Amino acid sequence: MFYGSIPAVITPFSNNEVDYNSFEKVISFLIEKGSNGLVPCGTTGESPTLSHTEHKKIIEETIRINDKRIPIIAGTGSNNTAEAIDFTTHAEKVGASAALVVTPYYNKPTQSGLYNHFKTIADSVKIPIIIYNIPGRSVVDMTIDTMVKLSKKENILGVKDATNDLFRPLLTQTMMKKNFCYLSGEDGTALAYLAQGGQGCISVTANVAPYLCSQMHQAWREKDIEKSQYINLKLAKLHETLFIESSPGPVKFAASLIGLCNSETRLPLVDIQESTKVKIKECLNELELI
Repeated sequence: MFYGSIPAVITPFSNNEVDYNSFEKVISFLIEKGSNGLVPCGTTGESPTLSHTEHKKIIEETIRINDKRIPIIAGTGSNNTAEAIDFTTHAEKVGASAALVVTPYYNKPTQSGLYNHFKTIADSVKIPIIIYNIPGRSVVDMTIDTMVKLSKKENILGVKDATNDLFRPLLTQTMMKKNFCYLSGEDGTALAYLAQGGQGCISVTANVAPYLCSQMHQAWREKDIEKSQYINLKLAKLHETLFIESSPGPVKFAASLIGLCNSETRLPLVDIQESTKVKIKECLNELELI
């Protein structure tokens, strides 16, 4: 079962090419600072603008650099079921611990379409699959009923819940008939999600504050509620600031300030505004990260 602070890893670019030297620096930094897992090729990794070749190489590089130290949950989702199967099959072949599969975006499938999409992927592989439910980006919302139905598939074992609905994990648990892994996809409510039965968070903030994020989760697991609340409060302003503009623009700028990589994103994302940069610098200074 996956738990704790799991960064949704950024993908560094240089002159519009993947910067694999900086990527290795990012991965090593995140592991050394106590992360409990990594998610390459998610939304934060700008997966929509990666070529298939880049996508697969990034997964392979993450697994190589990690060298079996912590779990690697490969982003393998697509709004094309055949493409998602290809990515998931590749992730299984190269040794990922699990696959994170997003609900199909733009197509707007029905609940029956969602069920059959995930079932078809799960039937094609043996690797564990985590459903990524993010209505704000994909426009569709998987219902609890559909998720419960999918959980009957042996290798569908969890959810990354980016709905920001804190009643949902609690309600889902009342309907599940097996152990299920509940991971938050929202940094700002991650601690509250743990209180509702969650096990961890697939995090944007953990790209630049991995130690603080992992310590918050560790304190929670050790039942040190006061410490987890203290760290959560320290991180609150950074959580907010990293989403002033479309992610991962702000977090990549923050990563550039701490010397991990440059802040380059791929179109249609562009450089963030100067006012946002000022706020990010203030947050990192307050947390003594720069």
